[in-house]
Amino acid sequence: MSERYDFVDMAETGPAAVRTAFANQTVYCRANDAPVTARIVAALGALLGHPASEFARRIAGWQGAPLADALPLRAAGGIHALHLAGTAHELAPIYADAEDINDAAIIAGVVARHEAALLPWLDGPPQTNEAGRSSNFIAAMLWLADKGLPPRFDCLEIGSSAGINLMLDRYHYDLGGVQVGPQSGAMGFTPEWRGNHPPQHRIAIAALKGCDVAPVDLTDPAQALRLKAYVWPEHAIRFARMEAAIAASREQKPDLIQANAADFVEAELAKPQAEGTTRVLMHSIVWQYVPADQQARVTAAMEAGGARATADRPLAWIALEANRTVHHHELVVRHWPGGDAPHMLGRAHAHGAWIEWMG
Repeated sequence: MSERYDFVDMAETGPAAVRTAFANQTVYCRANDAPVTARIVAALGALLGHPASEFARRIAGWQGAPLADALPLRAAGGIHALHLAGTAHELAPIYADAEDINDAAIIAGVVARHEAALLPWLDGPPQTNEAGRSSNFIAAMLWLADKGLPPRFDCLEIGSSAGINLMLDRYHYDLGGVQVGPQSGAMGFTPEWRGNHPPQHRIAIAALKGCDVAPVDLTDPAQALRLKAYVWPEHAIRFARMEAAIAASREQKPDLIQANAADFVEAELAKPQAEGTTRVLMHSIVWQYVPADQQARVTAAMEAGGARATADRPLAWIALEANRTVHHHELVVRHWPGGDAPHMLGRAHAHGAWIEWMG
């Protein structure tokens, strides 16, 4: 596997694109403090040259765009699930980051013995719900309030997965010293803050509603295990957050429906908006999974909604998404009325460890 990240079209297909996807994901994991996940992805990539199993053949002959489909993470999630369930004990040395072992041989053996369990993991995109990303949404709302938009937010989220960020009003945040949310929140976030602190404002969350094409019910142990399998094992704090989110969901489930992004946004924007409330669309690390035709529909719906927006009923769009050209996740906001140009408020760690504020 090359240690160089190859910049390619996210929509590229074919065997070369599959090999590049695994090579790139390996490099990306190593660069993001996930050496064990990098080892798993690299070992899965080694199967491409010798596709002796149906699992490996499906990967090698992938019909879609492997980067956009997050194919390496689908496969790695299946391997991690076997480890979490304790059904593939031979994986333990890799997950312990042991040296001087043959990762490729171990993974090949596991795939051969557990193929029936692994194949379904290729059927859908990874669910990468992460509560730490909610810090970005809150910081963006503080910025919007500072721009004069009503500090009462009606929030809509696409790609909500299990709805962990739909419970953001139950969490406490320390954002460069700016305190937001209940002190005794279900979770607390103090990301490393780089740059000036965000504006200080009192904000309120009027409503939170989200959608996903395959929503996860955190109160179902089997579905919760599937979500945990997509968490990189190196990031122990994320497992603790997952347990806290499960407990919060048991107290009150998030408002989450099954729908694609475009249908959801169009339907929600067609509903009446309360005066003195800012309606906001938000999403994190999901745009790459939204088909191009739906991206176009969401954009068109937001711009049409922006044209109808007023000072008493404004519209905003908060996105935390990957810029794969510069290897950063960027926090970008648009709002209507008063100019709909995108504003990049900062860069952030994908899982909420730090925020570089530029707002």
